Amino acid sequence: MTDSIVVMIACSSKREAARIKEVLLEKRKVACVNIIPKVDSFFWWKGKIDSSLEVLLLAKTKKKMLKGIITLVKKIHSYEVPEIIALPITGGNRDYLSWIGEEVRGEGKD
Repeated sequence: MTDSIVVMIACSSKREAARIKEVLLEKRKVACVNIIPKVDSFFWWKGKIDSSLEVLLLAKTKKKMLKGIITLVKKIHSYEVPEIIALPITGGNRDYLSWIGEEVRGEGKD
């Protein structure tokens, strides 16, 4: 078990995804971000089933950074209720996991 996590953030466009990626990397909240375009999303919203073509960010970071990431993303995200969820990384290449720890800076505050 590690203290590394993957944070998934759904965005309305490539432009929004790029902006969020830049902020998270510049502030050293994350070590790496993957941008996955053209994600077909289906969900309940305001009492009915809705859908949207979205862009998904996968950000690799440390668990202690999650609260600050949520705060930053909510400030610049276009959605009323943005999807920002974290999944634990339970294992993997130890060198890569160490690299995440080396690149993420700070105590998780903004």
